[in-house]
Amino acid sequence: MRDENRHGQKIRDLEEQIADLKRRLPAHSVKPAMILRLEELEEELEQLKQKA
Repeated sequence: MRDENRHGQKIRDLEEQIADLKRRLPAHSVKPAMILRLEELEEELEQLKQKA
């Protein structure tokens, strides 16, 4: 049960991080590091959701 709670919390945390990063993305001249971080977070989120 605790693992399920931690798993769910990790998914919520990743969703929050992704939303925050998307809000901070500028309309133009996005730094490659921001794009890479967004892709990493989205990939990690997808992997966690597949395990659920």
